[in-house]
Formats: sequence, structure tokens, C-alpha cells
Amino acid sequence: MHTDAGALVPFGQVPDAVWEIFVFSVRDGFVQVSAFVAVTVLLFGYVQYRTGGRLVSFLENNERLQPIAGALLGLTPGCGGAIIAMPLYIRGTISFGTVVATLAATAGDAAFVIIALAPEAAVYAYGLAFVSAILFGYAIDGWGLGIGRVDRAVDRLSRPVTDGGFATRNVAEGGPSVPIADADSCGHTPNDGATANGLLMTVTHGVHVVWWFVAIAGAVAGVLYLARGAPDVPLQFGPTFFGLFTVAGLTGTVLSFYLHFVGRRYIGTGGSGRIRENFASAYETFQHAAMETSMVTVWVIGAYLLYEYGIVVFNLDIAALAAAAGVLAPIAGAALGLIPGCAPQIVFAGLYAEGAIPFSALTANAISQDGDALFPLMAIDMKAAIIATIYTTIPALITGVLVYYFWPFADFGFGVL
Repeated sequence: MHTDAGALVPFGQVPDAVWEIFVFSVRDGFVQVSAFVAVTVLLFGYVQYRTGGRLVSFLENNERLQPIAGALLGLTPGCGGAIIAMPLYIRGTISFGTVVATLAATAGDAAFVIIALAPEAAVYAYGLAFVSAILFGYAIDGWGLGIGRVDRAVDRLSRPVTDGGFATRNVAEGGPSVPIADADSCGHTPNDGATANGLLMTVTHGVHVVWWFVAIAGAVAGVLYLARGAPDVPLQFGPTFFGLFTVAGLTGTVLSFYLHFVGRRYIGTGGSGRIRENFASAYETFQHAAMETSMVTVWVIGAYLLYEYGIVVFNLDIAALAAAAGVLAPIAGAALGLIPGCAPQIVFAGLYAEGAIPFSALTANAISQDGDALFPLMAIDMKAAIIATIYTTIPALITGVLVYYFWPFADFGFGVL
């Protein structure tokens, strides 16, 4: 991100700083997060489309493998794999232990920074996160660990989805449940006003298509950004890498907000926030991925803004916090992982690459962080999201402290190129 952590802003420059933080957060959120999420969700949706939903059926029929499958989804660099698991839980396909395993193994977008700048550290940190995630996931499913009430609450919440072939229009807002037979291929009903304005429906489909071109451009800019070592990117609009980064980021966020807040009234939600049994067409697969990513983008931008404004308002210094002496370092890393989203974790990864924090703190943060995968769960079931993010902190603290005391290379600069 653009803002320097802990930097004081002179009072006379506050309006400029507020605007700058807003623009950079809106831009960076789409390129650094949403573009990668779009690609991952699309790939999963395409597999669903080509296999007729057999992947979800496999998970339903193989409960013993679910925590391993969840951890593998979380281990995928970025947050797209983990985001896929959240609707599976709401649908009742996977267990709560699998959710925790997924979130604990989530590498997030910080993984791209660590892989590029400290590949050896990435292998060990995310390997430890993967193992601890699986063990803790099985422990939750095997012994409950007090999560039974949450499972029963989510079962009641998601019952319209899992029983009788019903699909809930908007669980987050307590919307009505309607039979799938009454909904068209776009996911809306004859009574929701989706056909009231044919012109806006046509425009929205056009925006959806343009959104994908922008998302691809954003993914290209994101890859180039990581290949260059995650540098500060100035706000430019020319035919350069900086221009591509800026235009794709700003345009992608604007289109995402349109699709999420306006477009869904005309072409439907595409089943965002929920897993689809299958897709009737390739276009529907693309639409689902776009609407899912647009929903995540809204949450991501909100988290980016909250984090960046919080840094400035409270004059927080993450580097000083993370580099605290002794065993407090992994504890601080685990605590930082409680913050949803990838913004603070990307900053944390950059600090490790600069030698500002020890490996034990990086490992604790890798396990504790939930990335952007927590946002879909927060949108549908806030209670389960809070419990899950607290649970992922437990293996993070245990593993981080053990690494601090027993890992021979648990020091500053391990694995940094």
C-alpha cells in the first residue's frame, strides 16, 4: 500500500492525505487482490461447469478428506481458493473444522510477496501453516472444541439452501427463500424487477463483459507488480506499467461496485456467496465469478480503507509492533492476523523481506491470517466468521512460539534473497 505505517500527517495536509489514501486503496485493492480472486474463482467455476458439479459431490461424500482439501484450497497463493470454501460451509457441504483448516492454511496475497522475495522462507512458513491447519481442523471436527452450537446455528441458517432444492436470494439481509424452479438462469425471480428495464439489463451485461477485460488487465498488472518486487506504484495514466496498474485498478473497482450494488438487480447475483451445483453455460460461469469477485471487492476496499485510515489516525507502527523483543514477536504476528483482509499482511510480508521481523512472527502470521476469504463468511454469517478467525489464532500462537524456541533459523532474514 502507499501510506507509510506510522507516518504523521501535518494537519494542513489532512484533506490531501484522506483523498490520497482513498484513491490508492481503491486502486490497489482491485489489482493486488480482486484480479487474482477472479481468476481463481473462475477456474473453480469452470471445473464445476465441465464436471457437472462432481467436485462438490466428492467433498460431500468424503468427509474424512475435507480438512485436507480445505487446507489445500487455502494454501493456494492469493485468497481465491479459500474464498471458494466459505459458500461450501454455508451450504452444509463441509464441516466447520474444514473452514478453520482452510483459513489457517490461507496464504493470502502476502504469499506472492514472500514467494518473490523470500522463497525458502515461504516454503517453510506455509508448510508449517498447512500441517498445523490440517491437525487443528481434524481436532475441531473430532472433539468439537465448543463449536457445536455454531454448526447447529449455521445448519438452521442454511436450511433453505440445503433442503428441498431451495436457493436463498439474500441470506445476509434475511431475504426470502424461493425455489430454484421459480428463478431464471441469472438467479433472479420474476418479481424482483430484473426485467423492468431492458436497457439497463443490456448495459449491465455489457459492463460484465468489460469487467472481465479489466480483470485480466488487472491480473497482468498484478503479476508484473510482484515480478518487480512489489514497488510503490505512483498514480499515472500513461501507456506504461504504472498506467496499466492505475487504470485497471480504478476502473475495476468502479465496475465491481456497479455490479454489486446496481447490476445484480438486472442480471442477478450469479449465486455470489454460495456454491453452485453446476452451471448451465460458460457465460453463467463467468457471471458467477464476476459477481462473487465484485462482492469480495466491496469488502476488500472497505478493509483497505479502514486499515489505512487507522494507521494514519492512530499513528500505528506495525514494524515496531512486529519486531517486539523475544517471544512477543510471534504473538504480535498472530494478533495481526486477526485483522481480516490482505492489506496488513502484505505490509507484514514486506517488512519480513526487509529483515524487520523474525521468521517466527512470519509463521504465526501465516497461520493466523484469514485473508479476504473471511469476507464472504462475514457477509452471510458473522458469528461463524468471528469464531473461525479466533480459532485460527490458537494454532498460530502455538506454532509461532514453538518455532521461536526450537527452530534453528527462527531469526531475521531467513530465506530472504
